[in-house]
Amino acid sequence: MALVNPHGKEKKLKPLLLTGKELEEEKKKAATLKKINVTSRESGDLIMLGIGGFTPLTGFMGHDDWKGVCSEFKMADGTFWPIPITVSSSKADSDGIKVGDEIALYSEEYGEFMATMKVTDKYTIDKEFECKNIYRTADLEHPGVKMVMDQAEVNLAGTVKVLSQGGFPQQYPGLFLTPAETRKMFEDMGWNRVAALQLRNPMHRSHEYLAKIAIEICDGVLIHQLLGKLKPGDIPAEVRVKAINKLVELYFVKNTCIQAGYPLDMRYAGPREALLHALFRQNYGCSDMIIGRDHAGVGEYYGPFDAQKIFDEIPKDALETKPLKIDWTFYCKKCDGMASMRTCPHGKDDRVLLSGTKLRKMLSEGEEVSSQFSRPEVVEILKEYYQGLTEKVEIKLHKYAEGEKK
Repeated sequence: MALVNPHGKEKKLKPLLLTGKELEEEKKKAATLKKINVTSRESGDLIMLGIGGFTPLTGFMGHDDWKGVCSEFKMADGTFWPIPITVSSSKADSDGIKVGDEIALYSEEYGEFMATMKVTDKYTIDKEFECKNIYRTADLEHPGVKMVMDQAEVNLAGTVKVLSQGGFPQQYPGLFLTPAETRKMFEDMGWNRVAALQLRNPMHRSHEYLAKIAIEICDGVLIHQLLGKLKPGDIPAEVRVKAINKLVELYFVKNTCIQAGYPLDMRYAGPREALLHALFRQNYGCSDMIIGRDHAGVGEYYGPFDAQKIFDEIPKDALETKPLKIDWTFYCKKCDGMASMRTCPHGKDDRVLLSGTKLRKMLSEGEEVSSQFSRPEVVEILKEYYQGLTEKVEIKLHKYAEGEKK
């Protein structure tokens, strides 16, 4: 057996990041082109295009691709794709751009040019149409909807030459891995069947249980966490990395899991984002995508298992990476261990329901966290983080009060 193929008809990774002399020349050229500022989400998408995570895309989508992805899960050439990958600009900027022009995409966040792009299309979109298809709502309280509604007026499309990885390799050495790197690691370890565990929170007992179920049936697990932007209140990547490393060190058999990170911002698109997660994990070499309760959800916009059901609604050959569907997991006091709805016969009063949101709430409010909920060694790391936040707030309040006295 071999690893799953990269996504797309060519079945080859397509990284768009320039290197060496070509990179240096394109950077100089970028400084002479019309500059368009890109958002954090668009920068993350560019980095994924650069490292081959979004294979087989060659750049940002045109109108026909955008519409097909929104309504039919596929681009104009028939390639399966679940969420539009687009870049936008103001009308004032786009009025000065013609199809055929080359432009430079610049990130104020990173203070550098992220890519050059040869423009093949410029178009406006029905933002509500996109939101209702992708997020199943146009409610501005939904963070993904707000992201789309806040986009500039005109979408620009075209092939890109990526110039930067946004500092992720330096900020997360050994953690920020490209698809080519994870594939080589899997091959070196003799892994063929690999499950991906998507994370945006530190691992509590339920995450640990999901990973261990996958290890029972696969060669190994890629614990793959998001390194891009989250919503306010989420725990930053550096803290998550430390907590996950401790958990893996103490509670996993050696060489059964690899921890890595990827550069995207969360879109909170629930079922659609679950498909995107599976698609780019296929590029990373994963045959299975763990899909548990409320995958990539936010609030109560999606049913707890909508992200599992959507895999049954797409063509069977859309993705080589398949969902590893796991029921609601929890700690059962009567079972005296982790269980799921499929394995535990006891009632809700015996179950300790686990979630990242609940864990964050308990920690931020100084509540004691039971070992049934999270491993004590992990809790200590998270407590230290929240204690640091409290101290910062107290210092700010103290300085404010001192200023008031003066």
